[in-house]
Amino acid sequence: METTPLLQRNNEPPSPSSPALPLPEQEDYPPGASKTFKGFKSLFWKETVKLWEIAGPIGFSFVCEYSTYTLTSIFVGHLGNLQLSAVSVSLSVIITFAFGFLLGMGSALETLCGQAFGAGQVHMLGIYLQRSSIISFITCVLLLPIYIFAAPLLKVIGQDADLSDLAGKFTRLTIPSLFSWAISFPTQKFLQAQRKVKVATCISAGALPLHALWLWLFIYEFDWGITGAAIAVNLTDWTIALAQAVYVMGWCKEGWHGFSLSAFKDLWSFLTLSLASAVMLCLEAWYMVSIFLLAGHLNNAVIAVGSLAICMNINVIELMLFLGVNAAISVRVSNELGMGHPKGAKYSVYVTVFQSLMIGLVCMAVVLIAKDYFAYLFTSSEEMRVATSKLAFILGITMVLNSVQPVISGSMGWDARWNCFADLAAFDCTLQNQLEKRAERMRRWAGEEDEKKNNHMDDAANEA
Repeated sequence: METTPLLQRNNEPPSPSSPALPLPEQEDYPPGASKTFKGFKSLFWKETVKLWEIAGPIGFSFVCEYSTYTLTSIFVGHLGNLQLSAVSVSLSVIITFAFGFLLGMGSALETLCGQAFGAGQVHMLGIYLQRSSIISFITCVLLLPIYIFAAPLLKVIGQDADLSDLAGKFTRLTIPSLFSWAISFPTQKFLQAQRKVKVATCISAGALPLHALWLWLFIYEFDWGITGAAIAVNLTDWTIALAQAVYVMGWCKEGWHGFSLSAFKDLWSFLTLSLASAVMLCLEAWYMVSIFLLAGHLNNAVIAVGSLAICMNINVIELMLFLGVNAAISVRVSNELGMGHPKGAKYSVYVTVFQSLMIGLVCMAVVLIAKDYFAYLFTSSEEMRVATSKLAFILGITMVLNSVQPVISGSMGWDARWNCFADLAAFDCTLQNQLEKRAERMRRWAGEEDEKKNNHMDDAANEA
């Protein structure tokens, strides 16, 4: 009986029983490709272009999404130190908790939609989207008490009373924004599963200047203070959610076939998968929350929280860029290994780590040079500026670490995957040999070899 290898090698003709596979457009790098300056220059440029073709749109989308909250802090910060600290606590503690939990709930949709899309069951994407939206909406209702009683909760954990009251007011005003995530997160995962990343990027990029306009209008022109900031956040989040929903229902006819009662089936199994992702993401996000809560116990909590918020905003903007690089290096390494290009995978990691480190060092240098000035983006207070300046060195070190860590985590796990790929590629020619060796070891372990030798000796004695 003729067998077909699980993976066809690139340098072998296809077997008669398997269809011909298209050869990759590019071959792997030859040995010594980086030993000459000309070769190194060509290699470095090729990998740079391949990296930023992927990292650019994803990183830009992440930066735009987070920048809406940074812009809110910038506009509110010029109202006063208390307003800056209160809005920062609300955004970084209460809203970040809800944001992370709902984003984690949407991660289950990413898994299921990705599997359905890969299996060709595109018609199931719309049903999964509706199930995720239903569960996310119920989750928003369950999270409502945290928003409504934000001020008492902050006071219970020891935060300043005036700061807690103002943060609680801002949090209650952003309740409409909470429910927008029940639409925006599922639709975002729905689009990502079909590799329609540019659409979400364009929507986020378009919402950013609109958010700045609303902040200026409501805070300064209408003189609504943090109430105007909350209205701007609500409008921006609902604009993104509705724009994504309109695109899904109007231009994704393959995956969206209208509302269906099937969305209400198997909700429990969908919920268990969603909860696991939500808890994991919340645990990862709570380190930032804990830092803000600890800062609230320091002397002069308003200045401590405000200066920390300024540094965190700058740090997270850089982190958003490198999360895009994280996604890009994962794609690059997987593509190279999938085509049987181990050298391409290795060089892509080298180039990405080097460029990320250089960007991190440049960011640190900019922060250290501008340590006495960048706080003016967020506040006019001299006291807040001095406190922020004292944190600049730690911020710079953190930005360097943020530049390399996502790249390493994005490529670290691929060693095991490459071993799996190599084993599968050679599986057809070594399976029988490996099974025979394994059976022989098992027989020896079980004592079967000794028993056979004894039987042979008995037979020889009987014949004699």
